[in-house]
Amino acid sequence: MGTHDYSPDPRNASVLVSINGALLPRDQALVSVFDSGFLLGDGIWESFRLHRGQLAFAEDHLARLFQGARAIDLEIGKTRAELLEELYRTVEANGMRDHVHLRLIVTRGIRSTPYQSPAVVVSPPTLVIIPEHKRVTPETADRGLRLYTVHVRRGRPDTADPRIMSLSKHTCIQACIQAAKAGADEGLMLDPHGFVATCNSTNFFIVRAGEVWTSSGRYCLAGITRGKVLSLCAQAGIEAREKDFSLVDVYDADEAFVTGSFAGVAPVASVDGRTIGSGGRGPLTERLQQLYRALLERVCGGPHS
Repeated sequence: MGTHDYSPDPRNASVLVSINGALLPRDQALVSVFDSGFLLGDGIWESFRLHRGQLAFAEDHLARLFQGARAIDLEIGKTRAELLEELYRTVEANGMRDHVHLRLIVTRGIRSTPYQSPAVVVSPPTLVIIPEHKRVTPETADRGLRLYTVHVRRGRPDTADPRIMSLSKHTCIQACIQAAKAGADEGLMLDPHGFVATCNSTNFFIVRAGEVWTSSGRYCLAGITRGKVLSLCAQAGIEAREKDFSLVDVYDADEAFVTGSFAGVAPVASVDGRTIGSGGRGPLTERLQQLYRALLERVCGGPHS
């Protein structure tokens, strides 16, 4: 599973899941077969990392959630403060403090019949919070991921804007399947013009001659961790560029890494069977891992208010 590898935790069998404010045991946490998310993938989602009792970069994640909601004309029905309160209520009910991953899902609600028009929605939005004890496997930080360039391209903004955290993830699922069939951890996806865009579940970076490159951002998710790494580069005096580049640049890179909310910064060992750099974690990748961990400690230094 690549960056989403985690150590199994038996406590997850009995976690309480929040559905529209009701805290239910995992095996009783159910939604209607007429729910918009189940029928059509009509909804949005966000992931959160709980570190030292604090939801890391929560305001950034909520801002992205509400941007996606506006884009698909979905009225969430709660304020950011109310959502944040419900997130913390859920983790506190589960006695959680660290090494926790949360998925917040908002669908358009229950439909009266299986049809795509929102006119048939007959309920308020469905709001689900799934918390899990998830500790990133130690190997993720240093062993290096194997990526494979898949045939599935990132969509244009006039078809399915890739910046929206939509429940409709079929394109990324296809990329994930193709990469797995090729024996890789994740799929590297190109944009409609053939430039490198992103991975199926993380954002992609390369290092060339001391510079950090990532895609232009036009065809990838507006990753929170991606943005933090770019800011950390600026603060540390590391030249970082958002630009178009191709697989030719990737194969000849000194280092490569990916970013995501769950694993943070993770090195890439190979792309399409070609070893990147030394085939392990490079010095600049390691430095950015350290800078990102230090940032997490600063923003999650104590209990939430």
